[in-house]
Amino acid sequence: MRSSIALRGLGALALCAGMGGCASVAPVPYSEMASSAYMAPDKSDASGRVPYRYSTPVDWRAYNKVILDPVVVYRGRDHQFGDMSGKDKATLAAYMQSCFTERLRSRFALVQERGPNTLRVRLTLTGAVANTPVLGTLSRFDMAGAVYNGVQAARDGEGMMTGSVIYGVEIFDATTSRLLSAYVTKQYPAAYDIKATAGALAAATAGLDKGADALMAQLN
Repeated sequence: MRSSIALRGLGALALCAGMGGCASVAPVPYSEMASSAYMAPDKSDASGRVPYRYSTPVDWRAYNKVILDPVVVYRGRDHQFGDMSGKDKATLAAYMQSCFTERLRSRFALVQERGPNTLRVRLTLTGAVANTPVLGTLSRFDMAGAVYNGVQAARDGEGMMTGSVIYGVEIFDATTSRLLSAYVTKQYPAAYDIKATAGALAAATAGLDKGADALMAQLN
């Protein structure tokens, strides 16, 4: 019984590798995000992690306080959650609020009211893909999966049958409400991050950690 399951799994991995690692969700400039009309394809982003962006010249060091709005779960028709349950969306939104709060606190004073030298950050969770149970982990050890994941690891691409998360970030001057920066990003763990294959939402939460780090790199 176990051997037949394993054989079916290996066959699925081989097929998946041949098809480019199974279907991968590509972000869109979500029409119901307020900044959607401002964003344009980001041709400077070779990674594909940030396909759409709006930016203005900003001296981020002039800001030392931040208001972080509650994470919004996107409900527009062009969302990319597939059939993900409301409970899993809520779990990801709560984790997103927590990890971005933690990162922002390392650089800014978190405040609740508008004032000088204050940013306002709005996060919109627009899509996510869960890990493929069992096969996601197995693909790191199966020969077909190892070849595909090895190539993806070398170019910082997505691993086979691994989940991901997509979200929008909008950054405003809190005093004037002027939009300073906005982007849509897709984040996922490294192709050989075995820990991120264990659990349906492990890859998505790992992606949120990477995304929070990327935001801080922009603001520092």
